[in-house]
Amino acid sequence: MDTSPHPFSQLSPARVVAAVESLGFWLPGEPFTLNSYENRVFLVHDEERRRWVVKFYRPERWTDAQIREEHDFLAELAVAGVAVAAPWRDAAGESLHLAQGFRFTLFPHLPGQAPELENPAHLFALGELIGAVHAVGERGRFVHRRVLDLDGMVLEARDKVLASRWLDRRQRQAYERITATLHRSLAPHAWSAEQAIRVQGDCHIGNILGRDEQFALVDFDDCLMAPAIQDLWMLFTAQEEGERQMQLSEVAEGYEQHRDFDRRELVLVEPLRTLRLLRHSAWLVDRWEDPAFPTAFPWLADAGYWDGHLRMLEQQRQALEARPRWLA
Repeated sequence: MDTSPHPFSQLSPARVVAAVESLGFWLPGEPFTLNSYENRVFLVHDEERRRWVVKFYRPERWTDAQIREEHDFLAELAVAGVAVAAPWRDAAGESLHLAQGFRFTLFPHLPGQAPELENPAHLFALGELIGAVHAVGERGRFVHRRVLDLDGMVLEARDKVLASRWLDRRQRQAYERITATLHRSLAPHAWSAEQAIRVQGDCHIGNILGRDEQFALVDFDDCLMAPAIQDLWMLFTAQEEGERQMQLSEVAEGYEQHRDFDRRELVLVEPLRTLRLLRHSAWLVDRWEDPAFPTAFPWLADAGYWDGHLRMLEQQRQALEARPRWLA
């Protein structure tokens, strides 16, 4: 077992302050740790009482070119008037900075709360926000960021889980069987490269902040090329048909203030949900060496978690075989 300290263990509050102050800021207070696992993120305020979110990127996850492409997309969105947090740039126009071996970026702090997905006005506003993002996103293409690859990402997630130590023999056999079935079931849902546009990529309500009916989209760390529905399907949480159709109607109406809503992509909702379930467990096992993960997700080592995961995958198998409920 690798007992060497994780790189993030070296990121003390003093080092966070020193990194930000190396850019010419002065921080009169201590950094406040924000909820983040993939990277390390802190809230600070400067001598002018401006609040900043400082993101320290996980080493070796993204290349410099991929991070800068994320930042350029955010700048493009901000110029177009879309409510996002574009990164601060120094006098040379640089947004990606280096201090003590860590790459980091400053973002203006955007206050607010998560939206209510049962509130029609909120749903309309979210559709309008994401439609504005996609209207800009379709104007160009990422060169360095990933492309959402249904087939490749399913196999990648499957291999990571099967290579881990967490499943017992019975669970491993069941996982191999059901994921092989899911892989075959997902194959007909693959999309063409022409369907993919630049999207935020991880558009859950924790990445949407605002008040009343004004929201902003934050954390483009997972932005990539994908069908537009990738940024929309997690808004559709209702189980009852009437409420489900209300959510779809409000989001689509807001979205179409900026861009046509392609209802044909609704057939991808359950495939994308399946992919997310598979990738989430793979992400947990892949990051277990980071001390933050055993603390935050101790139940990963519990056989009950994996039994529940297998049941969820079986439910997704049935959902993939049924008529897409969003097209009902």
